[in-house]
Amino acid sequence: MTLAEQVKAKFFNSVTEAYTDKGDEVVRVKRESIKALLSSLKKDPDFDFDLLMDVFAVDYLHWEEKEIRFEVNYNLFSLKKNHRLFIKCGVPELDAQIDSAVSVWPAADWYEREVWDMMGIVFNGHPNLKRILMYESFQGHPLRKDYPYNRRQPIIGPVN
Repeated sequence: MTLAEQVKAKFFNSVTEAYTDKGDEVVRVKRESIKALLSSLKKDPDFDFDLLMDVFAVDYLHWEEKEIRFEVNYNLFSLKKNHRLFIKCGVPELDAQIDSAVSVWPAADWYEREVWDMMGIVFNGHPNLKRILMYESFQGHPLRKDYPYNRRQPIIGPVN
């Protein structure tokens, strides 16, 4: 049984799909279960995912086969067991929010801020969700596929 199948068998209420893609173990998770699942995968000695490698988002705006616009991806790694798992969680366009993982892995702080800044996905419970790459008065989220690339932004200058 693959790692993804083990996760699905143990967390069958949260995981909707488990598969291997080009050698990577992947599970799809219900949005409302994400924080509990991440916490369990970190604490469970069978999985022991002690390292959050990355959090990123994908915009599927023009993909006809995708029912949901955004997907938040978590790249987990276990140093003790030397295995990796990708967790994918769909986020709808009209309710672009998901629970924060900062209380599980403090490193999620910067990753989630970047996803919010670039894609506009809100992380509920995040302690300091503010821009990290763009300046504070920047309007919009530049990595969304519908962001107008030629949009004029407010000019910023020296602060007195």
